[in-house]
Amino acid sequence: MKLLHVVSSVDRRFGGPIEGVLQRGLRLQEMGHQIEVASSDDPGAPHVDAFPLPVHALGPPQRGGYYYAASLRPWLRAHAGGYDAVIVNGLWQHHSLATWQVMRELKRPYVIFTHGMLDPWFNRAYPLKRLKKLLYWPWAEYRVLRDAAAVLFTSEDERLLARQSFWPYRARERVVSYGTRLPPQDTAALREAFLAAHPELRGKRVLLFLGRLHAKKGCDLMVEAFARVAADEPRLHLLMAGPDQTGWVGDLKARTRTLGLADRITWPGMLEGDAKWGAFYASEAFMLPSHQENFGISVAEALGCGVPVLISDKVNIWREVLDAQAGLVADDSEAGTLKNLTAWLALSAEDRAAMSARTRQLFTDRFSVDRMATALIDVVSTLQVVPRS
Repeated sequence: MKLLHVVSSVDRRFGGPIEGVLQRGLRLQEMGHQIEVASSDDPGAPHVDAFPLPVHALGPPQRGGYYYAASLRPWLRAHAGGYDAVIVNGLWQHHSLATWQVMRELKRPYVIFTHGMLDPWFNRAYPLKRLKKLLYWPWAEYRVLRDAAAVLFTSEDERLLARQSFWPYRARERVVSYGTRLPPQDTAALREAFLAAHPELRGKRVLLFLGRLHAKKGCDLMVEAFARVAADEPRLHLLMAGPDQTGWVGDLKARTRTLGLADRITWPGMLEGDAKWGAFYASEAFMLPSHQENFGISVAEALGCGVPVLISDKVNIWREVLDAQAGLVADDSEAGTLKNLTAWLALSAEDRAAMSARTRQLFTDRFSVDRMATALIDVVSTLQVVPRS
């Protein structure tokens, strides 16, 4: 099949949604399908050239953060009919509205992944943005969802939460498998290369966070909880890896200095490729006390590396983790983060090793890229034109 993903940007610093497009797309290519991406990016942007899938970059985007690209609609009108299916990724940007407008004109079906962007947490955390969304919803995203042949969710929690954010709400809902590619398994070599680059971590009990350094992720909760247990375990070290998209890291580092922990927290920035996998393999646990997480690609990656996860119950795959005993779960507060961390430190070496063994089985059973890829093909193979409302 020939599939087109429509996204606002292919910049991988934006995290899970575009990473999901990439990993699924690469696997589908290996299975013989043709995968292309249309985005509102500037065609000269370095991240466009670096993206491994074919990209039709139709920007540069205008109007600030809305990623409006005037050429997106005419390009879709000219080319969308040449694909077996069009998949929209994400909401609240011009690309979703433009795709709805064109596919409605062409009387062709499309599907959409909301990628957690209808979680009511955003309304509580950003009340001013909610007011803007309330104005935008009735004539834009409500219609985008209403007319989609399928609205795809990656967990049952995400599907149920989406119903709570805005009214009216109509969608042909489907929950589909999601995941990522199995990480490289040359554990020792990747670990050693990473430790050679970060010798301050050698011999330490490393706790890893890997993702955008954003308030949504609970980065401050990790720092505060770590401070509460650091004196009890001198070998404990926190590794906070990821891009600083909001200028928050300076405040976090200042807090670590106040707490006397500056030499026990490493901030390597965004890690990719072997450096990323080396960070996983150099760590004994992965932490994500997020306030909102649709799926958590980094959680699945940790599981695939055999690294137990200490997550909040706002990460929408927490039930699967808990059922498989592949990690620890608590609420998204400082107390909850401390509870997970304290419980982890109380485990024996044997119990930690047993939990690590269970992580890979959970990855294989629920979060592999093969399941993710075939789930999308199953959906688009049955697409039918949705009658106009």
